[in-house]
Amino acid sequence: MLGVVPAAGEGTRLRPLTEEKPKGLVEVAGKPLLAHVFETLAASGVEEVVVVVGYEGDAIRDYFGTSAAGVPLSYVEQNDRLGLGHAVLQAESHVDGPFVVLNGDNVVAGDLREPMARQRDPDVDAVVAVEEVDLATARETGVVSVEGGDDGASERITGIAEKPTDPPSTLATTGAYVLPEEIFDALDLLRPSERGEYELADALGVLIRAGARVEAVPLTAERVNVNAPADLDAAAEIVRERD
Repeated sequence: MLGVVPAAGEGTRLRPLTEEKPKGLVEVAGKPLLAHVFETLAASGVEEVVVVVGYEGDAIRDYFGTSAAGVPLSYVEQNDRLGLGHAVLQAESHVDGPFVVLNGDNVVAGDLREPMARQRDPDVDAVVAVEEVDLATARETGVVSVEGGDDGASERITGIAEKPTDPPSTLATTGAYVLPEEIFDALDLLRPSERGEYELADALGVLIRAGARVEAVPLTAERVNVNAPADLDAAAEIVRERD
């Protein structure tokens, strides 16, 4: 399966660390942030990775070249940073079948084999890896509405809201997805959100309304989304525990 890693952002909340280099090259436990992302995908069985670059993208290309963690790398450019959905759309020409998305600022103490395996079920179209969060965090991220599944481990998603004022649940998206090719048709239908971005959550909503089965699978491994300097220490800690 192919992996897509959005890594085009400027990482403004990590400045001054990102003033002269991209967020993906900021070190966590002695390695660039993106190295940990590539290792997670390789451990999950991903066979090729497309990296979506933008801000200081040449530095990422120069550092990693054509492979990382034993997995071939290729690159696409996101010249205008218009949201996660827009970033994923840039990889369309590389995709032939289901694919994994793992945000380029995610450090995961584990792999994505469980959500990937769930998507292989012929009755499942897409999978969103989720985790339980508190109400305050739910207001600052994407959350899903679900209806109970029969297996006790996954639930069907009935809706996704991005940074809702009144969250419908405390099941938050984690920046890890397993998606079908049809997501690109859904992305093509979108208009920018109130934030001026093309939201991946909105494209998943299009699929859900069209009858696709999109499931929420708990991400059982510890995870840190690296946005601010304090997150670097937390991410380094889970890397040390994992290793």
